[in-house]
This record gives sequence, structure tokens and C-alpha cells, in this order.
Amino acid sequence: MEATEDEKEIERFETELEFVQCLASPAYIHWLAQNRYFDDDSFLAYLNYLQYWRTQEYAKFIVFPHCLYFLRLLQQESFREAMKRNDYMLFVHQQQGNYWMFNPTMTERVEIPTEANKMQNTN
Repeated sequence: MEATEDEKEIERFETELEFVQCLASPAYIHWLAQNRYFDDDSFLAYLNYLQYWRTQEYAKFIVFPHCLYFLRLLQQESFREAMKRNDYMLFVHQQQGNYWMFNPTMTERVEIPTEANKMQNTN
């Protein structure tokens, strides 16, 4: 029995949500970098497409808000290149831990992409 359109949309939503939240892990981003996913233009286009998760409408479903920060950083080639290095991944992981331990507010921050950000993300 073939899935209905609603079921397909729910599956796509859940799959994209799960993938975006995986980006909260510097180790996972490092793995993607080591396995050359960031050298694939189609994958980079997919990351650009996923920027809609940073809007308030979708960000409310995010449990791990750091994923939104890393999703934005992944638009920068310099960050993608740096994440290939184990020492840099460990540094990012340590900084993330410091943020969790010492940030007094720990409030979620929803970023709303502006037209300027969208243009910047295509570079």
C-alpha cells in the first residue's frame, strides 16, 4: 500500500527535522567533512534549502538549538574546511560544552533569515 501525500509530507518533515538536529553534534559535522559530503554541490544545496528551519515557524520544533547555529555556519566554506580537522572539531565541541555549562540564560534563539543573509549564504 502506497503512502498518502499527507504521510509522505509527515515523513519528510520528520526526516529533515532529525537530520537538522544531528547538526548540533560537532562530531557528526566532522564526520560529514571527513567523508567529503561538503565537497558535493548537491549536498551543499540541500544544506542551503534547510535554512528554512531557522524561521520561527519551524524552529519551534527544534530540541537542540545549536543545530541552527551550525546550520548557518555550514554555509561558510571556511567552517566546512576547518571541521575536517580533528583538533578544530574538539575545540568546537569544548566551546559548545562551555556554553551549556556557563551561559546563564540558555534561551533558544530563533534566527529569521533576511534577504541579505540569503544572498550571503549562496556564496
